[in-house]
Amino acid sequence: MQANTWREVLLVLVFLTVATAIIAATGADLAVSSHFYQSGGWPVGERFPWKLLYRLDRYPALAIALFGLCAACYGNSKSSWRPWRRQGIFLVLLLALGPGVLVNAVFKDHWGRPRPREIVQFGGSKQFLHPWQPGIDGQGRSFPCGHGSAAFYLAAPFFIYRRTKPALAGRWLAGGLVFGLLMSYARIAQGGHFLSDIIWAWGMVYLTALALSALLLPRRADVVYLRNHGELQEI
Repeated sequence: MQANTWREVLLVLVFLTVATAIIAATGADLAVSSHFYQSGGWPVGERFPWKLLYRLDRYPALAIALFGLCAACYGNSKSSWRPWRRQGIFLVLLLALGPGVLVNAVFKDHWGRPRPREIVQFGGSKQFLHPWQPGIDGQGRSFPCGHGSAAFYLAAPFFIYRRTKPALAGRWLAGGLVFGLLMSYARIAQGGHFLSDIIWAWGMVYLTALALSALLLPRRADVVYLRNHGELQEI
């Protein structure tokens, strides 16, 4: 990876560390969730549009990944789509390795952090754990937020366009962040996740995207070369 990429990775890691420390020091995880715990339940999360967002689940992310798969295949036969061979693979791998493997298979399924609705403070029977405290494998699936990670994935085209079409990239980034935050609000309101689960869901997807973009997408110098030689055609 280039020096700029390493700096960006470091900045994200610093942000995650500082944010986690602030949340722990202020008790924000419990404080935020307590706003939605009412009369022994989580009524806000059952209302529109939060319930609808929960049911949307990973379908928007799957739609983008499916486009990426089709674009990668189509790029083998049509020259104007040739750049999408790598870009399409990037979209597919990011969903598979970010929300799929790292968030769900590695951490969510095994870290063992109880959900808000499962802890004693909110009518459950389990003890509250901070995100850095592993619980019992298979007995807590709060860390990180699976729905949130799939929603934040919608910013994936930002990494494709950031060097060639920064304005378009910015719109994708903003859209992905807004959708991710809305989905995250829904999951907190439903007692499914803590604030820190959300932050780490975003961080894991973003870091995975940085690594994959460094491996698969053209660097700035490559973009200039391809443009000068008429080989960069984007849709």
